[in-house]
Amino acid sequence: MGKFTEYKLPLKSMAPGTHQFEYRLGKTFFNNMENEDIHDADLRVALTVVYKADVYELDFAVEGTLTLICDRCLDDLEFPVDTTYHINVKYGDDYNDDSDTLLVIPESDNYLNVAYMIYDTVALTIPIKHVHPLGKCNRQMSAMLKKHRAGDANDEDSAIETQLIDEMDSMEADEPRTTDPRWDALKNLATDSNE
Repeated sequence: MGKFTEYKLPLKSMAPGTHQFEYRLGKTFFNNMENEDIHDADLRVALTVVYKADVYELDFAVEGTLTLICDRCLDDLEFPVDTTYHINVKYGDDYNDDSDTLLVIPESDNYLNVAYMIYDTVALTIPIKHVHPLGKCNRQMSAMLKKHRAGDANDEDSAIETQLIDEMDSMEADEPRTTDPRWDALKNLATDSNE
């Protein structure tokens, strides 16, 4: 039994109409996909297949959470996933995935393995940079990062990044943000002129 056999859709034996499939994705699924960014997962995939007029309409709905590693503090980062994907599939002479909305598979294929479609759908929701919200990073690791960056203070980019990290570490997400009084004065001018 292969790693992804449970994700095979028996298209040839499917009767016309609507069919529902459900999958649970965990850490093993992403390990099998050889993804090192996702350290854990708890995802539910609902797949609806509508077969009519020789076309299979596949609608994926993925919900749950992924556990990533924060790029800044290296602690676990819970990332919510709530996404959908739609594609039409039909049989043809050769495999063809040139279109974003239509996948053509050879007549000789009895099954369509949707594991990679599900994986791509999830992977595309993950941002390039994985960081905790402001004030939520591990304070010890942020302090160590600040200490090591102090040696690069002559590098302008490092100095700016260190300043940003200091500002983020000092902010608490629950505290209300104070604004610069100069901006408040400008906002008042804007509202006065609109009246």
